[in-house]
Formats: sequence, structure tokens, C-alpha cells
Amino acid sequence: MFFTIEKIESQLKDIQKTIHRGVSDIPAFKYMEADFPNDCEGAQYPEFDDRGWSELKVGDTWGGYDRVAWFRTLVSVPEHFKGRKLALRFLVGPRDGGGSTAETLLYVNGSPVQGIDIWHEESWLPPDLARQDSLFLALKAWSGVLEVPERRRFKLAQLVWIDEGAECFFYSMTALVKSIKLLDENDLRRAKLLHIANQAMHSIDYLKPRSETYYRSLAEAAHFLSEGLARLEIREIKPQVTTLGHSHIDMAWLWRLAHSREKAVRTFSTVLHLMRQYPEYRFMHSSPQLYKYLKEDYPDVYEQVKERIAEGRWEVTGGMWVEADTNLTSGESLVRQFLLGRRFVREEFGVEMNTLWLPDVFGYSGALPQIIRKSGARYFLTTKISWSQFNRFPYDTFQWRGIDGTEVLTHFVTTPENNTWYYTYNGRLEPSEVKGIWDNYQQKGINDELLLLFGWGDGGGGPTKEMLESARALKNLPGIPEVKMGKAEPYFERLEQRISGEDVPVWDGELYLEFHRGTYTSQAYNKRANRKSELLFHDSEWMNALAGVLLEIDDYPANELRKGWELILVNQFHDVLPGSSIRQVYEDCHKDYAEIARIGKRALSQAQNNVLSQIETSQESVVAFNSLSWARSGLVELPWSQSLEQAGCAQVTGSGGEKRVLLSIDRVPSMGYRAYPLAAQAATPGKTVQPGLAVSPQVMENAFYRIELNRQGQITSLWDKRSSRQALSNGKAGNVFQAFEDKPMNFDAWDIDIFYQEKMREIVDLVEAVVEESGPLRGTLRLSWRFGDSTITQKMCIYQHSPRIDFKTEVDWREQQVLLKAAFPVNVRATRATYDIQFGSLERPTHWNTSWDYARFEAVGHKWVDLSEGNYGVSLLNDCKYGHDVKDNVMRLTLIKSAIAPDAGADKCQHTFTYSLLPHTGDWRSGGVVQEAYDLNCPLLAATLPAAQKGSLPGEFSFARTDADHVIIETVKKAEEGEAWIVRVYEYKQCRSSAVHLQFGRPIRQAAECNLVEEEDQPAAFDEDTIIFGINPFEIKTFKVWF
Repeated sequence: MFFTIEKIESQLKDIQKTIHRGVSDIPAFKYMEADFPNDCEGAQYPEFDDRGWSELKVGDTWGGYDRVAWFRTLVSVPEHFKGRKLALRFLVGPRDGGGSTAETLLYVNGSPVQGIDIWHEESWLPPDLARQDSLFLALKAWSGVLEVPERRRFKLAQLVWIDEGAECFFYSMTALVKSIKLLDENDLRRAKLLHIANQAMHSIDYLKPRSETYYRSLAEAAHFLSEGLARLEIREIKPQVTTLGHSHIDMAWLWRLAHSREKAVRTFSTVLHLMRQYPEYRFMHSSPQLYKYLKEDYPDVYEQVKERIAEGRWEVTGGMWVEADTNLTSGESLVRQFLLGRRFVREEFGVEMNTLWLPDVFGYSGALPQIIRKSGARYFLTTKISWSQFNRFPYDTFQWRGIDGTEVLTHFVTTPENNTWYYTYNGRLEPSEVKGIWDNYQQKGINDELLLLFGWGDGGGGPTKEMLESARALKNLPGIPEVKMGKAEPYFERLEQRISGEDVPVWDGELYLEFHRGTYTSQAYNKRANRKSELLFHDSEWMNALAGVLLEIDDYPANELRKGWELILVNQFHDVLPGSSIRQVYEDCHKDYAEIARIGKRALSQAQNNVLSQIETSQESVVAFNSLSWARSGLVELPWSQSLEQAGCAQVTGSGGEKRVLLSIDRVPSMGYRAYPLAAQAATPGKTVQPGLAVSPQVMENAFYRIELNRQGQITSLWDKRSSRQALSNGKAGNVFQAFEDKPMNFDAWDIDIFYQEKMREIVDLVEAVVEESGPLRGTLRLSWRFGDSTITQKMCIYQHSPRIDFKTEVDWREQQVLLKAAFPVNVRATRATYDIQFGSLERPTHWNTSWDYARFEAVGHKWVDLSEGNYGVSLLNDCKYGHDVKDNVMRLTLIKSAIAPDAGADKCQHTFTYSLLPHTGDWRSGGVVQEAYDLNCPLLAATLPAAQKGSLPGEFSFARTDADHVIIETVKKAEEGEAWIVRVYEYKQCRSSAVHLQFGRPIRQAAECNLVEEEDQPAAFDEDTIIFGINPFEIKTFKVWF
């Protein structure tokens, strides 16, 4: 046989053109367009009055930036079409020179049927519609926001008659030929398959294409092919590929969140429509947030989805509220992702989710395994680690062990993507993918079943009929893994059983993605707003618990706080919080964070005022509130008054109408408050502040340090008086602003590439050095630098009461593709640095010995990073930054990354942040690093009370405290159900204790330990006001408490 494959491929092109046996053009529509969202209520229904609309002929243009057009028409069904297999075909807005295409929702007779897009141009008509005399059509088309052409052309609208024999033959033969090409030329199976394919082609009568004889021969050829392949089926040892329809819908990315709500209904309608045609089709989607939007926006479609879920054909799993970033979100936020997600899915669908589904997230925190298991899930799936730049991850099926020792069964999807080095969750069910997923897989010895996800994603769309036809054709071809449609959770259950007793590899620690390191820093406003929102809701929930328990009132604002949490969680989506979305997304985020702040501050203020109103006073007093789980002293700042200024430990700041007073407050109880009578403060002997602060542009000095600065405003000496040693590396300057050319090879907002360090400029143009404050409580030197078109203004603060050195920074940043860092070369020798992460910390190397070391040249940390030798160390703290690098003895905090794509103006704005340096004796555990980092992020709250206020509350109160200095009370909130209060603690020093005492300010009636999502209650041991429990290194524990 000569050129057999080439011949078949050529003839298949001709056959494809004849699948549409008849075509009836749809020439024109009534049409109306407006800016998004243009809902035009009722426009999908036949009875809608469109007499005022314009006419649009097929071939005319519509659209523009972010436009929605409605098209309506009545289509007559030709008599000879009736009873045939019919479909509607549209090209509503192809690329037309732009970088995107139109997306459309098709309605037939008033009901949503299917999404129409570049992958779904055709919509099958069920038999009941195909038999009708006429069909009323409405199309809701969106023009897009990314690289949109001036106008889009409505190129084609047709009612088509599909010849089922031609269609069946085309898809079966296409899949077969592609499979044959994957086999070795000397493989007997290849020869047999090619022989059958060639014989099937010989049976087609091309004498009169499109004749009855031609179409009959195609049906016969399809039957011959099916019979031939059935006869060839042999029992061979082969792996199984379980295929699952999937559509990854980014909550926002190159479109806004409001657009994703529409993407969801288009995608889900398409899925439902294809399920009518392919009973074996199985589909999953992970995001409860999108299901909630669908319920609000398109309740009829939502009810259909619920029906498919109840039938077992549509799978709901995923674990979280959205597919969230896990590098930047706090530990409590990750818990809430599970808590809200699992509750919604259980209440709406009666389903328990056992799998964390994060195929596209940019790295996975070492805290996740424990959070997964303690949230009721057992499995984890991703593909993203395959994107790593330097090292191929050694396992695809393994036990992932977290920082506390918890293990979770983890599986990587290994579907190849277009000859790239990475794998995909957007499979197309090509034979090359079915074979390639097995070829790539590394644990063949213990597992012979893989999971392949197929369907267009990122912007939604989902599986196509071509993919489903391919699944049928590939069911059991010789030489190709067996293909079966299935679902994810049953797959994981079989996988867990299959590898039981096998030597399963273990990966201990974080799953670091060697890529997209810029996402720790891009869009700095969002990072700051997220951190502040998390902390605001931490304080608000605690304050409401304090008020509820003390005052025995039942006005906890659960619904409002849940609304705020939902906004926090949706903005933690893995293309939003990481900073990799378009400008419009971040404009929406500003509005969301304003609403989050309104909700959180209102709830906090109301609860605080409730408590304040019931504190009895004899004199004018200041009340300080401490939301942290240890007693602490510190500074509070209040509007100026004469009585405040005359308090014993006070410092007036500012001037004129902006005057404020700093007060030094002693020993505010753990998670409680304390009232300080001002007259008593002023009269107490020894309470006046002793002088000890000196500030000039060249030298700053307090009881802890002598700091010297050069003419560039850089620290040249940091003498630690407590340890009689230099904290900075000899001859090196600290607090050096370094600007790097940041032009990554591929993904601008996402990436920092390792070569960025080759071109660095120090920012040395100091234009101002002014002493603002010189004590007695705080000394402040204001420094200003100029760089390019940008200015950096910094208030360097030292304190009478604290060894922390704060750098309160305001930046007007106008550069692009410039990375800004602050560098501190410290006098410490250590080969590993410690980074704060969720519910604990982890160590990373400071050297570049191996590719695994230098691949982590930029790493994520939360509130602090520490470099310590045996008896001394230095920590770098922050209030809203995440990107760090520690190489040898140089600690650097990444401050700003000003990418130009996909947002051309990213980070060209005003920035506000504080970072701090904390030299200390001992390591980070003994040096008070965690307490100082929390204090920076959660300052004391304060208010004034008048004299002689009557009330029922004492002058001080502690809601809760522990006797273990290695255990932090992280969260206090009302339980989601019932009257209990939730108290969540975690171990942070990597210590073990058999008897931690958690003491409350009120007697306990009942106590239970539960998991993170407030389930699986077990009685907790308690005695009067104290719960007693054991805890392991980095363990999280959650209690329900009834007072």
C-alpha cells in the first residue's frame, strides 16, 4: 500500500465537507446592542416586543469593547429537514483581527440551549424541536474585553441537516488514523488497524458525492469500520485512562468577574446540552461561588445542573469556595475556603467533597496537607507543578507530607500539551493525549489507571462533541490505553485502594512551583488589601465574640460577616490575588475591598462600642483592646486632647488640627481589654518616660541600638547594644533600595526570571532627611529619595519600648518593568532561612548548591523571614508583602513589580507599606520574632471613655489565653451552626506538648474538639474555665466552646 495514511487524511477532508447534507441560511435578525451587561429582560422570549430594534443582515458588523448584542429571529424548518438530525450553526464574532472571539448564549423558543463560541459553532436540535414547523431563536452575544476589534462581523447563521452516517464515519476514522500514526511502523497492531481503515475507505462510493448512494456507502463504511475494530479487539495488557469532562473557568483574569458569571451559564448550558446527546458523558466543576452565581442569575439552568448532579452524571468536587491561591492567602482564609465551599455544596447538592482540586495554582503551601485532611478531604489534584523551569518533579502519584507530618494522597494529571514541557488540564481527548498521559507518567509500577481532564478551559467553554466522539472511538483501540468515561472521586478511591501496600513515594514539605514567582508581588494594592481584610475580619470576629460572651447578647453579625468573607475568598482566586489579571479586574477589586472594609469595620465598631458602653469608669480613661493571644504592651495613637497629653506616658505627634497623642500602654490582657484611668497614669510615680531616644539625619539611637546612616540615607552601622555586636555585615549598607530591570521571557506579571539580578541600580538620590520625632516614645527620621519618575518617602522609626525598627514607606511609583527590593546584608552565618507561612514556618536554603536550591531564588513568606546562627539572628518583618529572597547573608524583601501585561499600568500608583528589621538574641523562637510580627500586623486598638460611666463590665478582661508559649490562639468566631463559639489554635515553634491549658474568662458549660470545618465533634477535656489538650508540632486544633 502506498501513501495510505496520506490518502485517508485527504479524503477525510472531503467527507467532512459533506456532513451537512442540507443547509438553510438564516439571512437576518432583529438586533440591539449596548454596553455590558445589557440584560434586556425578556429578550429571549418569542413574545418580546422588538419592533424598535434595528435589522442586522448576516455579514454585517456589531460590537466593540465590552458590548452585548441581542439577535432575534423566527426560522422556518424546511419540510424535507423535519425528522432529520438538525443543528444550528453560527459564526457570531470570530477573531476578525482581534485577540479574542465573541461568546454567545443561544436560546431556542425562549430556553437557553448552548453556548456558541469558537469551539462550539454548532448546536444540535433535539428531535422534538427538529419536528417543528418553525423555531424562535435569540442570541445574547458578548464582544469581549481583550484585544477586541473595532467591530465584529456576524459571518454565518444556518440551519443544517446532519447526515449521521457521514458524521459517525468521519469522527471514527479521524480518531483511528491519529492513533495509527502513534504506533511504531513495525507494530503488528498498526498494520492491522491500517488495513481495516483502508478497506473501510474502499467501501465509500465517491462517484456522485452528496447523492443518496454516497451517503448510504458512508453509513456502510462506518458499520464496516466498527465491525472490523470489534473483531480486532484482543485482550492485551494496557493501562486505563479515565476521562472526565472539565472546564476551568477563571473567576476573573482576562475578563472581569461579571463576565465569568456569563461564561458559567454558557459553559454549563453547553454541558447540559451535550449530555442529552451523549448519555455516557461525565462532567465536573469545582467552584461553589460559580454555582451560587448561576443560582442567582439563571435559576432554570441551575435546576437542570442539580438534576444531573443527583443522577450522578455531573460531579461536584474541589473543596474550596474558589480555586484559590495558596501562597498568599492566610491560614484562616484557606480554612474559610473549605468551610464555605463544603457547606454550600452539602446544603445545595447533598454532596461531600473529598478532593482539593487546584489544577492551575502557582505553588502549594506546606500547610495544605493538614488543612485538607482536617477539612474533611482526603485527596489532592493538580497539574501546575509540571510548569517548573529547572527540575522535573520526581513523582506523579505520591503521599504529600505537610509541615506537621500530615499526609494526603496526591495525583498529578500528566496530559501532554502541544509538545511543551508542561501538562494540561485542558485536554482535547486526542489519541496523542491518551497515549501521552501514560508515557509521561512516572509511577507505572504501582498504578495503571490515569485521569485525563478534557474540555476547553480558562475562559470556559468545556468539552465539545468532537471530544466526545473521540472518546467513543478510542474506547478500546489496540495499542492505545483503554478509555472510559468516569469521575474524579471514584477515581481517587480506586487509586487509594490500588496503591495500598505498595511502596508509595513521599514528598515532604511545600510543592514549590519553579515559575510565576512574580505573583508574590504583582498588583501590590491587592496584596495589601487582602492582608488588611483578613486581619480586620480576625479582629471583628473576636470583638463580636468578646461582646457576645461578656454581655450575653445574641447579635453576632453572622450574615454580614459571611458576605464579607465571600468577597475576601473570591478575590483570592489564583489569577486575582497573585496579580495576573487585566486592569478592569483590579478596578473591581478596589470596590470589593471597600465593601469588605465597610462590613468589617461596622461589625468591629458595633461590638467594640457595645463593650465600651458597659465598662464602668471613675475617671476619664483609655481602653486598649488586644486581639492577640498573649498579654502585650505597646503604643496606641489617639486624637489629641489636653488630658491625653498630660498622661504620664505620652508623646504629642503632628501639629495644628492634626495633632495626635501616642500613649504607652502596659500589659493589655490576652484577647481582651484594659481600661487605663488617665489621671492615675499621670500621677503614678515612675510613669514618666525616661529620655533615651536621639534622632538626627546621621545617627538614631535608643536603648537597643546605635544606628548610623550615610549621605544616601542607607544604614552603614547597626550596633546592637544588647549583644554588643554589629547586626549588619562589615562594610555593607542596609536598607538599600535596589531597582532591577525586570523583563521576563514569557509572562510579564507572573514571572521574575533568574537573570533579573544581572542589572541592578541602587537608589541613592536622597533629597530629604528630616527629623520628625525625637521621643520620648518614638523617634522618626523622614527620608525621601528620587528614582526616575518615582519618589520614595520613608519614616524610619525607633522606639523606647520595642527593639523593632520600622520603615513606614510611601511610594509614588511611575516606572515599568522595574523590580524594587529592600536589601539588608546581615552579620549572620546560616545555610537556611526560616519563612513564616500559614499555621507555621518552613526553612529554605540560602545557598545555590543544586538546581533545586537556585530554582527557589524568590520565595514566599508571610509576616516574617528570619536568618539566625546559634545565638543571634535578624528578622525582616512586613505588613503586606510576600516576595523574598535570602542568598548567603543578604536578606531582601520584594516591594514592587511593575509589569506591563496583562495590565499595562500595573503598580504605577501610590503604595503604602511598612517593613521592619528585628535583630535578636537566640533564634526566631527565643527572639520574640513571631510576637513582634503579629504586633506589627495587629496593633492595639484604643478608645477613650468619659469619667463616671456606669456599667456592668470590669476594668480589664481576658477572653482566652494559653499557658504554652508555643501555641497561638488564631481565631475566635461564632460557630456556623448552634450557639457554640469556635476557638482555633495552632502550634508555631515545632514543639510537642501533652498538656496545654487554654483558659477562658468565663466558666465553660461544654467543650468539644472538631475539625476545621466544624464537624466531627469529639468531647474535649475541661475543668471549670480551662480546656486541657495535647498538641504536636505545627498542629492546628479547633474547639467548640459553650459558656
